[in-house]
Amino acid sequence: MSKYSKIAHYQDFNELLGILEKSGNDYDMEKIEAAYRFAEESHGDQRRVSGIPYILHPTSVACIVAELGMDTDSICGALLHDVVEDTPVALEEIRKKYGGDVAKLIDGVTKISKIPYSTREEQQAENIRKMLIAMADDIRVIIIKLADRLHNMRTMDCMPEQKRRDKSVENMQVYAPIAHRLGIKRVKEELEDRSLQYLDPIGYKEIEDALLLNEEERHRFIDSIKKQIIEKTKDTIPNVYISGRVKSINSIYRKTIMRNQTINDIFDVFAVRVIVDNVSDCYNVLGVVHDIFKPIPNRFKDYISMPKQNMYQSLHTTVLDKKMIPFEVQIRTWEMHYTAEYGIAAHWKYKLGMKEGGKSEDLVHENIEKVKSMILDQLEAEDATDIARNIRNDLGANDVYVFTPKGDVMSLPRDSTPVDMAYLIHTQVGHRMVGAKVNGRIVPIDYTLRTGDICEIITQKEEHPNRAWIDICKTASAKSKIRSWFKHEKRDENIIEGRQLVEREFKRQGMNLTEEEAEEFFRNVSMKKQYNTLDDFYAAVGYGGIQLWKIMPRLKEEYQKLYVVKDVDQITVPPAPVKRKKASSGVIVEGDPDVLVKFSNCCNPLPGDEIIGYITRGYGVSIHKRDCTNVPKPLTNCEEPERWVSAKWEKSAGETFRSTLQIIAADRTGFLADVTIQLSNMHIFIHTLNSRELKDGKAVVTVTIDVAGRDHLRGVISRLSDISGIEEIKRL
Repeated sequence: MSKYSKIAHYQDFNELLGILEKSGNDYDMEKIEAAYRFAEESHGDQRRVSGIPYILHPTSVACIVAELGMDTDSICGALLHDVVEDTPVALEEIRKKYGGDVAKLIDGVTKISKIPYSTREEQQAENIRKMLIAMADDIRVIIIKLADRLHNMRTMDCMPEQKRRDKSVENMQVYAPIAHRLGIKRVKEELEDRSLQYLDPIGYKEIEDALLLNEEERHRFIDSIKKQIIEKTKDTIPNVYISGRVKSINSIYRKTIMRNQTINDIFDVFAVRVIVDNVSDCYNVLGVVHDIFKPIPNRFKDYISMPKQNMYQSLHTTVLDKKMIPFEVQIRTWEMHYTAEYGIAAHWKYKLGMKEGGKSEDLVHENIEKVKSMILDQLEAEDATDIARNIRNDLGANDVYVFTPKGDVMSLPRDSTPVDMAYLIHTQVGHRMVGAKVNGRIVPIDYTLRTGDICEIITQKEEHPNRAWIDICKTASAKSKIRSWFKHEKRDENIIEGRQLVEREFKRQGMNLTEEEAEEFFRNVSMKKQYNTLDDFYAAVGYGGIQLWKIMPRLKEEYQKLYVVKDVDQITVPPAPVKRKKASSGVIVEGDPDVLVKFSNCCNPLPGDEIIGYITRGYGVSIHKRDCTNVPKPLTNCEEPERWVSAKWEKSAGETFRSTLQIIAADRTGFLADVTIQLSNMHIFIHTLNSRELKDGKAVVTVTIDVAGRDHLRGVISRLSDISGIEEIKRL
């Protein structure tokens, strides 16, 4: 039997009334009933794909919203959320009948009109962007949206398989991370489990069967643990409540199938949850638990002293019973429990129990503002397809906790760097950063921060950001602030850089435009991207707001539509090009563009690198990177300094250049295929691809590819970094 089989797929209005009555909250029942009657009348005879009357969907969504303890306007918004989209009713009519707040919620939740983008990925990303804008305005929008998505997943069996998989991927990448950051654990886990059921039904079934097989034994074990704790605490700690819980199927899946482990290898498949009245009792219970059972070293976490970013607080410890069976114990207060289950929704569900302006209320408001700030950072992404990745990185479940020298705790996404921390502290701290110390030692700015590190950011007043930081930092917030600085402070340089990149890429693709044609060609593209002039477009390319390799397929398609002659009779033979004496290297040596050059294999220089030439005997000039190990330092001390000559890249360099990357990752089945597929999707030509296994369960892949230059290579590395398990990518 499925873990969620007891949850009704559809609930009617009487069930909603029952939930509201049991909650004990003060609802405007007259307004809610009026909203239901209006929704029922508006949807009329409409039916879902399954054949069920349509009104049962918004009613079921309202039930989920009510179970989360949301307010009257949220429940009305859930009941009416599809009325404006799927019926002739206008938003203005909703505003007149139910007020501005309900209308605003419906406007935020209503799905946006389909936009004819060239790729489905971009269309989905734009939908997410609009949703985030509404969410930043009122956090209740996303709670209704999550309830809508959750009910759709509960009733997804009647949909085509591909749609089920598409929605499941979207849940894993966008909606579950948002639910996690909002702290709504029950919604997050059910979204993940139901999505996994469609993405890997065999793996899901294996775990489900294993849990059912051990269910009776698990209940006996948990009952035994509960009795031992109650016996030890009944005389000293009042009102101790104990329950057992099983880890979500998706969490077990990630630790078993993805890590090639068995359920027996996981310490916290099942756990005991202890709930008490106050914080001091939490630590008292911890002492009792460690007295009865043997604690496992390095498995204790104090989320009460250091709460997670989503406000989650509990003590976690993993212990062994007398039979050496490991299990987890979670200890928390009732208020912490409500927050753990409902997250930000607890603000509405339990606000009557909070003192106005009290510490709990302040923490809720502080977290809401943090989430809104993160959401707005996502919107800074110029390329809409970056949004889903930003959400996954910034709102995901794996955080690290880093200390400042003053003892403040900073929570950051996994794999964050000192650059991320600098910008989290303050924008100006990030802008003026020149280095960092971790645990008292100077570290590179791309150092990966770990939980427990003490990180000190070193600043200088006159410093400013480096473009390379965009590829180093992890969080969307840091990336957007760096881009924003270059966007406003270095506009002229951005325009020049962007124009060069566009011209070089167009030349590589065989796309030739005059200045007048370029103005006309980019006008439509610029309007879509909300850029007023061609210089705005070039500036966005220059500071990294637009990644050229992502939009080139669409630009090439538009170019072919407008400028490539379809009628064979109209094709004219162009005049033969004037032959040049040099190879198309794109390098000028000592002011002469016609010198025969070759690129050294020791460092494989790319356009954008600082270069120098070496006059060989009979083979022209060999081009090296300035920092190549084979370039003497200083040149004046080498045997033949006169053979080293200055060199620079032409404005339009050659078409492609070879570059070699070394990728270190966790060894797993299909990793090499993932690398190949990702490069193929970017239309990257692969010269060589080698892999070997390392002793520590890791693998190293060396790949030689063709790229247009350093910026193009930077984009390739960024895209490859999305592959699961990759720990490091470096250019050889």
